[in-house]
Amino acid sequence: MIYIGLTGWSDHPVLYSSATSARDKLFDYSGHFPVVEVDTSFYAIPNTHNVEKWCMETPKDFRFILKAYQGMTGHQRTEEIPFDTRNDMFEAFVTCAETFQKHGKLAMVLVQFPPWFDCSAKHVQYILYVKQQLGNLPIAIEFRNQTWYASGMQGRTMDFLRNHHFIHTVCDEPQAGSGSVPFVAEATASTAFVRIHGRNIHGWRNAGNTENWRKVRFLYDYSEEELQGLATHIRSLQEQAKDVYVLFNNNSGQHAAPNAKRLQQILDVHFEGLAPKQMDIFEGDF
Repeated sequence: MIYIGLTGWSDHPVLYSSATSARDKLFDYSGHFPVVEVDTSFYAIPNTHNVEKWCMETPKDFRFILKAYQGMTGHQRTEEIPFDTRNDMFEAFVTCAETFQKHGKLAMVLVQFPPWFDCSAKHVQYILYVKQQLGNLPIAIEFRNQTWYASGMQGRTMDFLRNHHFIHTVCDEPQAGSGSVPFVAEATASTAFVRIHGRNIHGWRNAGNTENWRKVRFLYDYSEEELQGLATHIRSLQEQAKDVYVLFNNNSGQHAAPNAKRLQQILDVHFEGLAPKQMDIFEGDF
């Protein structure tokens, strides 16, 4: 099964009716796609009340991919983490993830490491530490440093992920030096995962841009030819894994939803069990 979705549900106006309020955006989103990435959890761990609400207002077969909190991945300095101890931080995150899991709606936890997290013994050990802290939760690892895929190392990286039952996050992104990774269409578990970031190489390098770097980095609209190429790789992953999750993260210019819809057409994928789509007040016959 191929599942296609987007990162976040609150910033895709093409998916909402004119009457959609902020609190209804997730429901409207779930009328189009069967999976979404909770990206706000990178900045703050959601409380169980909100998680319960999200689970209750989405269809039975809807799934969430929960992005790991930044304090867990090295993006945030220890002194800035708003928890008394590192164990407290992980416990809070596990409580959040297990709430999704209780409702049968957790697809995986995405652990995305920063560009400076290179292939080294200490970082391998830290990944195993994260696994220990997260227990039996399904974990996808996303690297953003090329050393994990260097000549002579890529096979060992894949074996490491496979041996420890990690989901390999396949990334489509600009090839812009050590802080980016190549597209390696290899599954290491029964679930495959593809995150599509765009190919804006100038925005990715982010030279001198300290204010709106995120908006510039993910500003990209995939061409028909590029989407056809992605579809070929996704079909290859479908042969390697039981389920393939594909998320578009190129939403700076609101291209993610249209690109995802077009990829769905190319792959001839039809999603069942979606929420009913909301109609505009004057849409249809009376």
